[in-house]
Amino acid sequence: MKMLDNFFKKINKPVPVFAQTKLEKESPKEDSASTKPKTTFCDVAGLDEVKEELFEIVDFMKSPDKYKKMGAKIPKGVLFYGPPGTGKTLLASAVAGETNSSFFNVTGSEFVEKYVGVGAKRVRTLFEKARKESPSIIFIDEIDAIGAKRHLESNNEKDQTLNQLLVEMDGFTKDSNVIIIGATNRLDLLDEALLRPGRFDRHIHIGSPNYHTRCEILKVHTNNKPLDPSVDLELLAKKTHGFNGAHLSNIANEAAIFAVRDNSDVITTDHFDKALERVIAGLESKNSKLIEKEKQIVSYHEAGHAIVSNILGICPIQKISIIPRGQALGYVLQLPDEDRYIYTKEELIGKMKILLAGKASEEIIFNHKSTGAKDDLKKVTDIANQMVCEYGMSNLGFMTIDGNVKTFMSEQVQKEANDIVQNCYNETLSLLKDNINDLHVVSKHLFDNETMTHEELKSLITKQFIN
Repeated sequence: MKMLDNFFKKINKPVPVFAQTKLEKESPKEDSASTKPKTTFCDVAGLDEVKEELFEIVDFMKSPDKYKKMGAKIPKGVLFYGPPGTGKTLLASAVAGETNSSFFNVTGSEFVEKYVGVGAKRVRTLFEKARKESPSIIFIDEIDAIGAKRHLESNNEKDQTLNQLLVEMDGFTKDSNVIIIGATNRLDLLDEALLRPGRFDRHIHIGSPNYHTRCEILKVHTNNKPLDPSVDLELLAKKTHGFNGAHLSNIANEAAIFAVRDNSDVITTDHFDKALERVIAGLESKNSKLIEKEKQIVSYHEAGHAIVSNILGICPIQKISIIPRGQALGYVLQLPDEDRYIYTKEELIGKMKILLAGKASEEIIFNHKSTGAKDDLKKVTDIANQMVCEYGMSNLGFMTIDGNVKTFMSEQVQKEANDIVQNCYNETLSLLKDNINDLHVVSKHLFDNETMTHEELKSLITKQFIN
């Protein structure tokens, strides 16, 4: 390379691009820029218990003397774990905003390089800069990319990077005023050396929001949007059980987009309902028209779900539709009006009956087996396997079956799960045969109108009962 440099200097010409080595062109970026986030805990809706836990860290960084007086040490690291979209990154940014600290936002994959030693060097550089700009917070998102468990077959470069991270976290001085916050969806993948006290002192689970938290999140995401007075965010929060912050933000945004499409000055309840369907069931297929025979099959299939759900009274129906959305030819929108975390055996069996009702309805009316029940059967199989292997709700006894035991007992597990499903299916057939007139009426209404609300379903069944 030097010989090339000297040659081109003699002839007074710049070194051409082709003379640069591949390593020089691909030299990794070393610096991570810091920011001063303006996000505070006021911008984080709900999660009050998590904010209380983090307040001590914020208070320590603002007033370290009163803690040092009592001999208390600031936690070196905080690990957020939980499902995606629950606000882990937002919380980390809020901690930095509350303390007016320098915020270094990096992802675990940024330290993964093909060049030996580059990942470890990036870790050293990041921590050196954080100490210089202290008080500071280092936030490593998706930390499992570099913090995965080490084993004999693991990548040597990744192990070196993890080793350097462990050393840096141990090497913090008492007065460094630097905190590291990690976030992951997979706590089970992380190396034990990373999780021990002294590195990540606090492990905080960020779960899906409950009803009250969802209501607060919706208020935050609709704060800058013109809402119609009829919009009831509390009712919407009840309908969105199991949704996380990212889902709720998406629903509010989709509702605003629907309002723009309709040239409306405000966002109405109808726009939120459309957004909810869009997020849950997918995009409406306007050009996908069903042939008459298939439309009739789908009508009876969805009517079967609706009738059994109404009889059992589990998960009230909000809407039934035979308009194709996403990959589904039709759907029944069941949205629980309250948060549920514990289910009895009878309730799980009831859920399975509702799922199997579409297939049972087709067998009663058309005497065939179709591909329309594919998604239903997958959900039924999952519930049955969980009942046998996780919840102790089978003849195999009150025990959990997993790993090698599940492989060894696969035939018994399969037989137990199949017996549960078969019994549910037989009972579902009986329910539909006993209410065959309701099935015909609801199916005809769906065939003619393509959609049906909960109120319309109740009205039709009541009229049928009176007649």
